[in-house]
Amino acid sequence: MTENHDGNLPGRRRKRFAGISSRAYEHPADRSALVALRKLSGFDTVFKALSGLLPERSLRLLFLSDSVRVSDAQFTHLNDMLRDACYILDLEKVPPMYVTQDPKPNAMCIGLDEPIIVVTTGLVELLDEEEMRAVVGHEVGHALSGHAVYRTILLFLTSLAVKVAWIPLGNVAIMAIVTALREWFRKSELSADRAGLLVGQDVQASMRGLMKIAGGNHLHEMNVDAFLAQADEYEKGGDLRDSVLKILNVLPRSHPFTTVRAAELKKWSETRDYQRIMDGHYPKRTEDKDTSVTDSFRESGRHYADTVRSSKDPLMKLVNDIAGGAGDLAGDLSGKLFGRFGGGNSGGHGTDGGPEGGTDGGTGRGTDGDADGGRGAKGGQSEG
Repeated sequence: MTENHDGNLPGRRRKRFAGISSRAYEHPADRSALVALRKLSGFDTVFKALSGLLPERSLRLLFLSDSVRVSDAQFTHLNDMLRDACYILDLEKVPPMYVTQDPKPNAMCIGLDEPIIVVTTGLVELLDEEEMRAVVGHEVGHALSGHAVYRTILLFLTSLAVKVAWIPLGNVAIMAIVTALREWFRKSELSADRAGLLVGQDVQASMRGLMKIAGGNHLHEMNVDAFLAQADEYEKGGDLRDSVLKILNVLPRSHPFTTVRAAELKKWSETRDYQRIMDGHYPKRTEDKDTSVTDSFRESGRHYADTVRSSKDPLMKLVNDIAGGAGDLAGDLSGKLFGRFGGGNSGGHGTDGGPEGGTDGGTGRGTDGDADGGRGAKGGQSEG
């Protein structure tokens, strides 16, 4: 346990998660990619050997020479937060942390060989103690997941692909790589937000921090519930034209929109997955080597399917309705075929969801990965 000595808040003990695996908080899409990469023996070693081709050494020298390194002598409150976050998530080696002069609020975790954390003065000046604690936990979560390593590797691959763009259809292939890469980036940010919550253990502080990043240091003029309502309006508002515009707006971004991040984190904080972690039940790092790539991708697929089924977005609802119609058609054809060749309706897959699982009666997974028993192809939301 670790104490909170913030003078503005009553002292409270934070839970520590000894030996926690990053799989405990990773978004399903992020986790499936990471599990697959971790299974490629020697993949990291090869690209770490190529780190001389990347600007990592230059960046380290740049921050060392032109930023302030957090320590017992400089930015001591940030140093305490950093060590606290590493203790809570049981990260053995505390990464170096720098404060760099930049009015734009930002933070990042970079590096192939050893990750370093960088926060801007704009962020330090914007957030209060507990909000900043969540941000530091966010960056430590990136380090624990190995996002810095894998992000740098994929950026290297993307850079390499650009050099062979002269190959026919090379640009199309590159855009596909970049689009997939950015989608993973966005999901890895959701994972790190969850890590920040596990470190800060204060949902409201996490919400306030994201709200301030969106709207500045005018907390008295803002409201968390109203901010979350924006995310709901964004998801379900407009028509198909707006759905297309939302896709086009998010494609070039490495981070999800701030209201979306807040809503996703709030949703996760209310799941049984989060509560189990807080109760001390979570996957351990010692079990990582036994993790199934197939299971991870299957879980990721379920997540995306559930997202489509439960989405309020007009385009996603249309996709869901089309899928439901296809399911109904398949059920009708199946029933007719079994009726014609199978001797009546006995044993057939009826369209009303008989015992063998028609279109109304499939098994689903809840959005937090807990509950079975969601609805089938007609698109009802899964429970959980």
